Amino acid sequence: MNNHLSPLISIECLSVAYENRTVLHNVNLSVYEKDFLGIIGPNGGGKTTLIKTILGLLKPSSGKINFYLNEQPVDHISMGYLPQYNSIDRKFPISVEEVILSGLSSQKSLIGSFTHKHRDKVRQVITRMGLDGLEHRAIGQLSGGELQRALLGRAIVSSPQLVILDEPSTYIDKQFEARLYKLLSEINRECAIILVSHDIGTVLQNVKSIACVNETLDYHPDTGITSEWLERNFHCPIELVGHGELPHRVLGEHHHQ
Repeated sequence: MNNHLSPLISIECLSVAYENRTVLHNVNLSVYEKDFLGIIGPNGGGKTTLIKTILGLLKPSSGKINFYLNEQPVDHISMGYLPQYNSIDRKFPISVEEVILSGLSSQKSLIGSFTHKHRDKVRQVITRMGLDGLEHRAIGQLSGGELQRALLGRAIVSSPQLVILDEPSTYIDKQFEARLYKLLSEINRECAIILVSHDIGTVLQNVKSIACVNETLDYHPDTGITSEWLERNFHCPIELVGHGELPHRVLGEHHHQ
């Protein structure tokens, strides 16, 4: 069903190793324009390793990652990244506005300062993220949900082709979760999204396609997933993984544009 969509990323026979251990092997995956890919899998299965390799933070030991724009091969695409909560230093003295502005660092010259155009873009993103009035607040004074929105603002402010979110539900209470996914569905109209999560039930209802990473990768484009498949891939009973009963078809109805 993805035949008519243009790929952004094509991963071929990818293996990644560090500390003399192969973490991923023989991974093949395509990410398409306006895709919303959920990456699920057990802890230690290689989810974060895969996205760090896509981001260029880790080098593959074999295989390759190809990038495309308008169906033409390119060296790289622009990507926004929302890292895991535990990698954020909340004591760092930086304001909401400065955090979001830092997402535009690659667009200014090394010694130049940010322009009025950059700052206007940041103001628009602050409003979109519902952070008006908090521009000058230090990140250490924000709630988990506010911090997540600031970091999501940083990830999208440069209008990237792809936004990658690593375990976003670790920031927030359930009350904010619905708002986050509404924001993501709006962002998804403009760019592709990869969402890494262990919260299977939530992910399955919000994404367009699923990859399960457990050293290797299983891909499900726009299909329902059976409890047998989940149990086989997670090596534990589905009730434990899905927090209760999961229907046979767990992806919400949606249509690729």
